[in-house]
Amino acid sequence: MAVITLSSVEYEGLNFKIGEQRKLIKQLESTKEYLEQENRILRERLRLERIKKYGGKSEALNDAQLELLELEPSVEAAEIETEAALPVEKKKVAKAIHRGRNELPAHLPREEKIIAVENTERKCPCCGEEKRIIGYEEKEELHLKPLQYSVRVIKREKLACHKCSEAGVTTAPVSDCQIVEKSKLSNEIIVDILIKKYAEHLPLYRQQATLERDFGIEIARSTLCQAVMAAGELLRPIHEAMKKDLLEGNYIQADETPIGVQSPEKEGSNHTAFAFQYSRPGGPVVFDFQMSRGREGPKKFLQNFCGILQSDGYTGYEKIGSHTMIRAACMAHVRRKFKDVLQLDPTNKEALKILGLIAQLYAIEAKAREEKYSPQKRQELRQKESLPLMEKLKTFLLETTSRALPSSGLAKACNYALGQWKKLTTFLQHGIVEIDQNLCENGMRPLALGRKNWLHIGSEKAGPKIAHILSVLETCKRLKINIRDYLLDVLPKLGNRNFLLSKASQLTPTSWTPAT
Repeated sequence: MAVITLSSVEYEGLNFKIGEQRKLIKQLESTKEYLEQENRILRERLRLERIKKYGGKSEALNDAQLELLELEPSVEAAEIETEAALPVEKKKVAKAIHRGRNELPAHLPREEKIIAVENTERKCPCCGEEKRIIGYEEKEELHLKPLQYSVRVIKREKLACHKCSEAGVTTAPVSDCQIVEKSKLSNEIIVDILIKKYAEHLPLYRQQATLERDFGIEIARSTLCQAVMAAGELLRPIHEAMKKDLLEGNYIQADETPIGVQSPEKEGSNHTAFAFQYSRPGGPVVFDFQMSRGREGPKKFLQNFCGILQSDGYTGYEKIGSHTMIRAACMAHVRRKFKDVLQLDPTNKEALKILGLIAQLYAIEAKAREEKYSPQKRQELRQKESLPLMEKLKTFLLETTSRALPSSGLAKACNYALGQWKKLTTFLQHGIVEIDQNLCENGMRPLALGRKNWLHIGSEKAGPKIAHILSVLETCKRLKINIRDYLLDVLPKLGNRNFLLSKASQLTPTSWTPAT
């Protein structure tokens, strides 16, 4: 075997090349590790977006199944449920317990419909005698009579003396109890239009089409729109009275949601305005329409408020209100972020532990709610049981942050919670404050559902009027007041020319007493 001898120069050159190659390998390995981490984070984000897109049922799908859904031109909820039921491992499904049918309400009138036996079956096959009725097989079903529209002819009496023509004619006065003066639509029809649009999310063009298709009634959409806007304007003093009541209290929950508005400044697309909601648990719900999400809206609304404001992490609520105003955050927003982490990786131990601690906090809140604790008693309970849990939660959040990859969903969730920590602990010191603002967010759902149906608001001027209507409807809903009864009683009073605005506070949903 030949032996290769190298000079010292050649040997050093070879060592240099080997060293350079090792450095290059280390750089490639480092780059590979970085790219793998980045790829994993991007895939996590992509999966989370797809889960949000296809709904909660899609959590059970793997990445390959979600990828297939993306290739479908349209996907229905039933298809997602079917796809979610396809894993290789068979799951045991608990047999549903049949609890029987619910009884139909006793207050509904009963109408009997008797179905007779056929004539060929009415005689005894043995003796030929006529069979006698011995009873009935009964069942109850909910029945509907089609809605009936009618024309109410209003005749105002005219009187005159048949002897003295110079006395002139006396005519009965025009009713002061009409929501829209001189309108061809009755109060009942206008209230029905409001409820269908803002409680049942039925756009005016669909209401117009239904009237023409099912009842042969042709009403211009502009007439329906004018009635809605007139009602919204009438509710302005109620809205102002509710706002005053809210700001005089010591606790407000706030949230906001986008809403499209037709604007002459933007052709071919809607301007994105915002509906801010301010409410108090068990009290008024007040919507405030703004053309932007900027700080000016909340600043103007809350300029004199000096109580406790609870909101999410949106910075628009910072540096507003009185200098004595106390801030509170929402635990549900924190929980949601760790829930997102768990959707991406169901085995994530840190997220599971954090969610477990949060669940214990909510169990304490449930206990206080079920036993109807006063604010003072609830505060004492929180100091005793919730405070140690919050301290434990903070310690674990700090430990997890130090271990987690800075750009990962887990680290971001921890940083969000720690960034909100001072506000998150406000509920421990104040018994009136809820642990989250879910009640406020739930009040946004009707607007979100309506937005999907009627798509946008027709103009900037219409925004405040719609806010008045939404405020009244959502407050009635929260206080379990019949919306139709309330509007039929209050709107005609507001339409009366002699109505005193100073009496508006007596007609708000929180003060209203049903007319006898």
